[in-house]
Amino acid sequence: MKKENYTFISSDDLGTKIHGVCWSADDDYASFGGRPVALLQLVHGMIEYIERYEEFAQYLVDRGFAVVGHDHIGHGHSVSELSDKEWGIMHCSHPEEVKVEDILTNYKLAEHRYPGVPHFILGHSMGSFMTRRFLSVKADELNGLKGAILMGTGTTPDVALHVARAVVRIVKRFHGRDYKSRFVTNFLFAGDYHKFNMDGSVPEDSWLSTNVESVRKYYADPMDTYLFSVNGYLGLIRAMYFDNQIQNIEKIRKDLPVLFVSGANDPVGSLGKGVKKAYEKFQKAGLKDVTMRLYEGDRHEILQEMDREKVFSDLYQWMIRQIG
Repeated sequence: MKKENYTFISSDDLGTKIHGVCWSADDDYASFGGRPVALLQLVHGMIEYIERYEEFAQYLVDRGFAVVGHDHIGHGHSVSELSDKEWGIMHCSHPEEVKVEDILTNYKLAEHRYPGVPHFILGHSMGSFMTRRFLSVKADELNGLKGAILMGTGTTPDVALHVARAVVRIVKRFHGRDYKSRFVTNFLFAGDYHKFNMDGSVPEDSWLSTNVESVRKYYADPMDTYLFSVNGYLGLIRAMYFDNQIQNIEKIRKDLPVLFVSGANDPVGSLGKGVKKAYEKFQKAGLKDVTMRLYEGDRHEILQEMDREKVFSDLYQWMIRQIG
């Protein structure tokens, strides 16, 4: 497998260089008629980076896919300095809008790189909420999109989001938008999260996955262990509220196949209940091909889980079916 790093300029109006990765076949797809079978664009979650998806990318490339993705602003290598000083910081007033614009930029770059190749998108966790917004806001520019996979997503009630936004705004007023608050983090990661270990100290009970090795690796990586800024949280809260509104879901292409996948024990999806609510809203909005799959015993990061080969296969087979 070949791995190519590239950069593009963020829409944050600050000239931020966004780090992207393209995984492709060593033989330039000679075994598949000279071009990829399909293209998958990955949109990663909060406090992680795109290279964490390399095992899944390898699986797909071995089967003729090309895979692309990028680090969001404030994440991974899309920062001016690889340290806590920049990770988790978004130097813009509406980071959720910037992230959606950057997803579109990478979408167009991928289309240019592989013209005519069936294009899919997968958003995980925070990336799923940004992808849901992307599918709505940019619907008119996504006529070539063959399908969307929403992974590790959920539905937080509007009332809870209003309360969360009010609390974070108060902290922002006193400390500024770049402030990183342990209080805010603990406040937002409550409810079902309290059923799991949240800091890696008991990896067997981690909210991330049942894969102890993966959990330990995550908490040993400085690119995965910083605090998010209050501005970053406000952007996420706004995106989640946007995603909840039926009028926004109704703007998504009605013929776009959408697959919801999550661990049945994922607290982000309220142990499956929040995933089901999102799935039902998409159906209510008139989308014609919406599917949901929950993996029993799995937690938040199903691409890192012990049964990940099954997950890989299911996602691959779903995309192949959409191609026909």
